[in-house]
Amino acid sequence: MATDVQIARQYTARPISEIAAKLGVAEEDLLPYGREIAKVDVAALARPRQREQQKLVLVSAITPTPAGEGKTTTSIGLAQAFTELGESVCLALREPSLGPCMGVKGGACGGGHSQVMPLDRINLHFTGDFHAITSAHNLLAALIDNHLHFGNELGLDPRKIVWPRVLDMNDRALRRMVTGLGGPGQGMPRESGFDITAASEVMAMLCLATDAEDLRTRLDRTLIGYTRDNQPIFAGQLDGVGAMMALLRDAMNPNLVQTFNGTPAFIHGGPFANIAHGCNSVLATRMAMHFADWTVTEAGFGADLGAEKFLDIKCRTADLNPDAVVLVATVRALKMHGGVAKDALAEPNPGAVEAGLPNLDKHVENVRLYGKPAVVAPNQFATDTPEEIEAVRKRCEELGIGFAAARHHAEGGPGAVDLARAVIEAASGSSTPLQPVYALDDAVEDKIRKVATQVYGADDVEFDGSARKDIAQAVALGYGELPICIAKVPGSLSDDPKKIGRPTDFTVTVRRVQINAGAGFLVVLTGDIFRMPGLPRVPAAAGIDLLPDGTITGVE
Repeated sequence: MATDVQIARQYTARPISEIAAKLGVAEEDLLPYGREIAKVDVAALARPRQREQQKLVLVSAITPTPAGEGKTTTSIGLAQAFTELGESVCLALREPSLGPCMGVKGGACGGGHSQVMPLDRINLHFTGDFHAITSAHNLLAALIDNHLHFGNELGLDPRKIVWPRVLDMNDRALRRMVTGLGGPGQGMPRESGFDITAASEVMAMLCLATDAEDLRTRLDRTLIGYTRDNQPIFAGQLDGVGAMMALLRDAMNPNLVQTFNGTPAFIHGGPFANIAHGCNSVLATRMAMHFADWTVTEAGFGADLGAEKFLDIKCRTADLNPDAVVLVATVRALKMHGGVAKDALAEPNPGAVEAGLPNLDKHVENVRLYGKPAVVAPNQFATDTPEEIEAVRKRCEELGIGFAAARHHAEGGPGAVDLARAVIEAASGSSTPLQPVYALDDAVEDKIRKVATQVYGADDVEFDGSARKDIAQAVALGYGELPICIAKVPGSLSDDPKKIGRPTDFTVTVRRVQINAGAGFLVVLTGDIFRMPGLPRVPAAAGIDLLPDGTITGVE
């Protein structure tokens, strides 16, 4: 079986100027990064829109296996299919993080005949956005320690600093550490640690900012710590926001690339969906909608995580209202939820598929909870049997929702034409207003409880003593009306990764609640969530190499 890299070599990228012209991007707004990549100046959003229709499609999924179910691949295949049908379409996707690329999941450019290119550059350093975010984040961390070193005029309590450092790599050894060792000349010793860059609040801020001034405002109000008497200290008080903005200047502009069949794709920003809000930037989504009739975007993990945050956080921030939601499902994931062991997922088992369908049922309910039409898209594998696909189709018929098995991995755009037609049909009516799960003025505990009970299916929520203190402090500081961003395991609807299928009779436990004043949400920590992942025993990095001719292999 051909690898993604081998398949990619069958396609030749068009000049990025040609892709930009196809979208209608003005020459003065195009900022080329070589022949195949460009940034598009955010100033393009101020120019008159030339398109009449503006439809937004969100791609989500059922609860995934550890390898994922192919949301990005399906998003790309769906957009390619729109192009095959002669529709005006543009993708808006997240940028890959180096950590997972070198760890378990590999790259994030799609797969098979539904990929964006150049996949090696996109998966590795791309246009340097992640490096800019890392630098801006760590500049603020350096300014904090420098302030402590030179007298601490603001009275920061070193024990109450909440701003870590970040690195775009999976490295468990950096989770907790002591900085400033080595004597008075090396700074003040204090406990700190590293998050992965995808979990950086700067990443969330850049992805939710509507323009440069909005980003500056968010950076300025970022909470970095407290004084000994619990008074908050903000980034703006350290006089470093201007320098952070300078580091982020180019990173604000969305990146333009293309799929194998020349469909335009904006790839910009990459917050994780289990520890952040899991969506590409607002600017990239708006830019795709500005230049095309149809915009296809995605949100990380299942509909309980990425889609919930997309609808309850991003859509409120950017005043977005998706017209349809695609739920990606695979036979192997349904078998997993039906109780099949990992090493037997490729074996035919229609009974196990049927046993796993309650997980699909819950995600369909979640989409309908927000008032949106759903289309189920089985991401078809060569090992899937007609009986297994039929079991999914029959359940969708019973639920009264759209269904289209997609073969884009093997066939590219033509393999997802049925899916594109089903999406067009689902989105053909007038878009109903989005129905968020909670109101912003609900009590913080009630917001958490509504997501846990209505979206996850929990019986109730239990708050640890630390979480209750965190909530009381957030409310006292005026942050009680922020949306919530729940950090939860992605492999279960519950906060227990062992509970597969559609769990019942469970309680979600909230350990801590963190204030992300710059991003504009409260991070609710459940279960054992790490903001800095670790590498597996055999990391994907072991299979990556640079050949003498300059070709990079193993990045897929």
